[in-house]
Amino acid sequence: MKMYRIRKDDKVMVIAGKDAGKVGKVLRILRKRDRVLVEKANMVKRHVRPNPYARQPGGIVEKEMPMHVSNVMVVCSACGKATRVGYRLLEADGGPRKVRFCKKCNEVMD
Repeated sequence: MKMYRIRKDDKVMVIAGKDAGKVGKVLRILRKRDRVLVEKANMVKRHVRPNPYARQPGGIVEKEMPMHVSNVMVVCSACGKATRVGYRLLEADGGPRKVRFCKKCNEVMD
């Protein structure tokens, strides 16, 4: 299984494409296709048929589409900037645990 430095519910900034500069929350990670679904980024319009069984009306729906994981950067909660992520081992009660930290301000993110 592929490991990414980005996790679900992280605050990320889009760094490439038509939505560069937008900040949103990661809704989903699609590991097989190396893509992430970011809230209110990469919006497209889709024409949807009505489904009477599910009681869904038809029409034009705007929704997010996945974007490549390399086009987003994690936003640090401490300094508020888009940053790279590093890993470090912290000593805890149950032994050492692996945590992510901000490369700019050196603050623990988890």
